[in-house]
Amino acid sequence: MNYQTINTRSEGPAFIIELHRPERRNAISEQMMDEIISACQEVESRKDMSAIILTGGSDYFSAGADLNEAFKISSAQEGRRYFSHWHRLNEALEQSSKPVIAAIEGFCMTGGLELALAADLRVAGEGATFAITSSRIGTVAGAGGTQRLPRVVGLANALDILFSAEPIDASEALRMGLINRRVASGAALETAVKLAGHYATRAPLSLAFVKRAVHRGMQMDLASAIEFETMLVTTVYGTADKAEGISAFLEKRTAQFKGE
Repeated sequence: MNYQTINTRSEGPAFIIELHRPERRNAISEQMMDEIISACQEVESRKDMSAIILTGGSDYFSAGADLNEAFKISSAQEGRRYFSHWHRLNEALEQSSKPVIAAIEGFCMTGGLELALAADLRVAGEGATFAITSSRIGTVAGAGGTQRLPRVVGLANALDILFSAEPIDASEALRMGLINRRVASGAALETAVKLAGHYATRAPLSLAFVKRAVHRGMQMDLASAIEFETMLVTTVYGTADKAEGISAFLEKRTAQFKGE
């Protein structure tokens, strides 16, 4: 498909979505939201793609939400419509059956970080910086930042980031668990593509069900989550991939998964 605010391409089994509004430092507009959602839908049925990689390019990830659009919001009704759009964007990443990796170079700010938090994993180059700056401009993070951030880094670390509205570097982000990998500057995308290649050797239904079990289970009490896990596991045990995986293990050969 032809997009105006993103570029898409495949690299091996990785489907890459690159934010592309250089004139706005990849500020996330509503058009960009729709195009990312559409790209996620585009790749969903492709069995040759093992993961989605979200990147801003080699210089920066995103400066955040497009403030020209946000500034126009002057009522609760308009705000609900606007932030519902953000929620649909983030849900497109979280509800995709494929692992989603954010490959981050340079600054990843406010709405950009909230978008990255909706990915399953985050890989960052050495020079990356992260912040949610809402308290500087008299607002509150409204694209899931107050909820996903503490779920990823813990309550105290999240409040530290939200209160200060100051950027943290990749070392600090790794320490608190905000990112999963810290790599050499410029190597985030390459590392994410390697991860996608590794995931391609795993059973796609297993990855999809693991993702659903973790995301949904984290919203439940433990007993309900274990029950949900059991339901998913028993479903997986009826798949052809499960039979192939166990047979390959017993026969000491490489499994040939088909996502069935």
